[in-house]
Amino acid sequence: MNYLNKALIIGNITRDPEVRTTPQGIPVATFTIATNIRWTNQAGEKQDKAEFHNVVAWRRLAEICQQYLKKGSKVFVEGRIQTRNWDDAQGLRHWRTEIITENLIMLDRPSGTNNNGNNDTMPDIVPPTSNLETATEEQPINVEEIPF
Repeated sequence: MNYLNKALIIGNITRDPEVRTTPQGIPVATFTIATNIRWTNQAGEKQDKAEFHNVVAWRRLAEICQQYLKKGSKVFVEGRIQTRNWDDAQGLRHWRTEIITENLIMLDRPSGTNNNGNNDTMPDIVPPTSNLETATEEQPINVEEIPF
């Protein structure tokens, strides 16, 4: 039985991505994204709360994160949630919940644009790294075929 495991967040990176390489030579980037929620309590006072999300990017996506992202960058991350655990040297068990990135969109305005307003140095969208998804040409939507 399959269930949905999908995380979609928009926030700011709290520190520059840290990129390492596995013993097999695969690059992996880790960074944290902060998201905020704002609400009004029963007394009418504005309240703010920040959440911090651990994010992991693999392979080419990790290299792109290292090259283009920095502390303060605003990003949209789409991925799956994964929790892993380990025992430290003292025998204590630790848990860490992470978002394994499948898609990343950089939301900051590019710093270098050409005369047309287009950016030649930074990609706007990084396509999903999954081999399951293939690029297909989308068909136009016919309004008469929509059932409602």
